[in-house]
Amino acid sequence: MSETPQRAADGREELIAAAAAELAALRGEAGGAARAGRLVAGLAARAGTGAACNAVDLCQLLLGLRRPRIAVYDHTWHFIGGAQKYGATLAEALLPLGDVTLVGNRPFAVADLQSWYRLDLGACATRVVPLPFYEERGDDYIDPARIVSRAMENPFHAVSRASLGYDLFVNNSMLKMVCPLSPRSLFITHFPERRPRSYFYVGRYSRVVYNSRYTRGWIETRWGLEPHAHVYPPVDMEGELTEKETLILSVARFDPGGNKQQLDMLRAFLLLRQTRPADCRGWKLALAGGSHGENPYLAQVRDFLRAHPALPVELHVNASRDEVAGLYRRAALFWHLCGLGQDDPARVEHFGMTVAEAMQNGCVPLVFAGGGMPEIVADGRSGFLFASVSSLLEQSARLLRDPGLRASLAGAARRESRRFNKEAFAERVRALAAELLPSPAAGHAPGR
Repeated sequence: MSETPQRAADGREELIAAAAAELAALRGEAGGAARAGRLVAGLAARAGTGAACNAVDLCQLLLGLRRPRIAVYDHTWHFIGGAQKYGATLAEALLPLGDVTLVGNRPFAVADLQSWYRLDLGACATRVVPLPFYEERGDDYIDPARIVSRAMENPFHAVSRASLGYDLFVNNSMLKMVCPLSPRSLFITHFPERRPRSYFYVGRYSRVVYNSRYTRGWIETRWGLEPHAHVYPPVDMEGELTEKETLILSVARFDPGGNKQQLDMLRAFLLLRQTRPADCRGWKLALAGGSHGENPYLAQVRDFLRAHPALPVELHVNASRDEVAGLYRRAALFWHLCGLGQDDPARVEHFGMTVAEAMQNGCVPLVFAGGGMPEIVADGRSGFLFASVSSLLEQSARLLRDPGLRASLAGAARRESRRFNKEAFAERVRALAAELLPSPAAGHAPGR
């Protein structure tokens, strides 16, 4: 029976680590340079030049000759999103451990990431690895699904080659077609959207990280892999509590495919007002979210609002962080319908960062009872889970009528959401990286 990719990766890493330790032990010994040369040549013949380079790099770290070089890769740094926030916050958390480079495939600005996510990334370097396959086609979005078989060249081999220059390579893109050539590596799984296809390299990574127990289950089902580490996304929107308004809020990107289901939300709000007019008196709905380029789904949302001009709805497209924070402070309730009526598990919320953000600000969440939502919301204690529009309307009407219940659930939501804060995330990330990066041998310190 052939080795699984993960076992092969583990064996390669053990081989490299042993060679690095042997190289470090030769420092200062008579004839050590010649023996080191033979050792590196033998490793290259046995496991390839990449493995030999990895061993030399690890030896440098063991001897404390330099700081670790860390790369955090995402092909969508230039978009605003939860996955990108995860990667950027991870990069900030790793800065105390080494020299961090943000790697992308299109030009992006660290200043934008700092502004969007309120992070200190000034010490990060940047690197753009162009992908001619996509540039020549003028694609606005780098879509890995374009590569349908091994008869086509893998355009992401360019990223794989770049990973060789780092001690720890973090793939935050979920790009399964990037083969890590660094000594140590992390693959961040936000959700395994597709089954293994051509150029599937997830099993080659040192650690596979998942963002929720829901995601873990689908990694095992779809990929046949057992992931290593659970790291919930960072949530850091907690603000001062202010008096709440009669406002229901939704914060989610306006996905061109309608995955966040804002149209369903508008229809539900309309139905709530039609069937329970007394309960709804004075209440408004606010929809906030990002949108990029031509967006047919956002156009449908605008068309619906034009067709119902009396419906009290605020629309906030590409709102700033401060504007969104203000909406969280104002809103009493938070709706999230993603996953309702969906058969595809990829279209169900994998975690739900905005739900946790809302809870941090004392918004009572009413969310679909699927995906990662039950990991965030305790039904009846810190919010409500629903499985149908009728259940959503019933629970919402109950909260509209009962300010005491709203206050009780809001307090519990705020308390329980703190386990997802940025500090907890950073601590978990650094512990995971420390497991992979070698410590300098006794008597050696970085820069010595």
